[in-house]
Amino acid sequence: MGIYSVSSTALLIAFLLYLVATFFFGGAIRQNKNERHQKTKAGTTGLVITIIGFASQLVYFIARWVMTGHAPVSNLFEFTTFLGMSMILAFIIIYIYYKTAFLGVFALPLATIIIAYASMFSSDVAPLVASLQSYWLPIHVSTVSLAQGILFISFVAGLMYLIRQIDQTRATLRNTMLELVIYGIFLFVGFIVMTSIFNAVSYQATFEVEGNGQQTVAEYHLPPIAAPQDSTLLSENVMSPWFEVPGWMHGDDAGRKFNTVIWSFFGGSIIYGIAFLISRKRIGKRLQPLLKGVKPDMLDEIMYRSVAIGFPVFTLGGLIFAAIWAQIAWGRFWGWDPKEVWALITWLFYAAFLHLRLSRGWHGEKSGWLAVVGFAIIMFNLIVVNLVLASLHSYA
Repeated sequence: MGIYSVSSTALLIAFLLYLVATFFFGGAIRQNKNERHQKTKAGTTGLVITIIGFASQLVYFIARWVMTGHAPVSNLFEFTTFLGMSMILAFIIIYIYYKTAFLGVFALPLATIIIAYASMFSSDVAPLVASLQSYWLPIHVSTVSLAQGILFISFVAGLMYLIRQIDQTRATLRNTMLELVIYGIFLFVGFIVMTSIFNAVSYQATFEVEGNGQQTVAEYHLPPIAAPQDSTLLSENVMSPWFEVPGWMHGDDAGRKFNTVIWSFFGGSIIYGIAFLISRKRIGKRLQPLLKGVKPDMLDEIMYRSVAIGFPVFTLGGLIFAAIWAQIAWGRFWGWDPKEVWALITWLFYAAFLHLRLSRGWHGEKSGWLAVVGFAIIMFNLIVVNLVLASLHSYA
């Protein structure tokens, strides 16, 4: 077995073990009070399986490092996979300290979704571009990823707090906003499912695009609902596009990206609709009874501690190390590149989180909403900034 196969197999094993561990954590929160010992045993088993999965993912990481000759954080596949590993590491540490199986039921599935998202990108090995051939690559990127993994735990605890504490018995703005957050997670799953299905059948549609006196080719790997502007479909026996993207959406890849967004909404909405029909009530309302055994004060404490630890780590990796590397690579500490701007927005937001909590007493539900919004900013940076906005830092 070649080293590439070892790396890929280890990552797949880790992914499957995280899913198995989720079921054990779910078994640990059964409402049968007479099975207290079994619940503890199930939680311990879930933790052991998670640690084995993390060790397997470490094997993937080390094997890929040996294969590529550099830290495997240089493209979207590698970075997103490492981000998922950082989330798992943060969860393991928090679980060992707080010993709450509820956190595993929420954190592990979300982390595995991130790892699944990584599989949507090419895992091919390619030589580093000149600007990435620096020891600052592993220092800067891994520190940012670790920080985001820690901040992910604040999001999980915040989401759990909101689901547990918000009144779900009647329709209000608060539980509508909460349901929209849950719906957003389903959209993320929809993107993965739709992309996986059409990748499995090797779907491809090719367009010839005319622009600025030149002809280029655009390849779609999802059925073309939105075609590039001023384009002609070349592929036969594929779905005809419904419309062309509007003129204000510039860029050679605008059509394909917008088409992917449409399919993500389509797939996510279908999955959410199925879940809603099965539960016959809002997903948040269905989940709320599962969290009755969780102490809200503990969730509030996890929210705060995660940000209190993750924020200085992000400051170190996302601002200080980033500025040093920018000076070495581009001759300036700061530029208004989209990635830099959104890194600053992320830093300012979590600085505001700590200020509002420590100085203004924003505990409980207010902190929960801040934790959710903060991680939404991180996901915007990961998805939109990397895939849509033109950037010197783009992994696309």
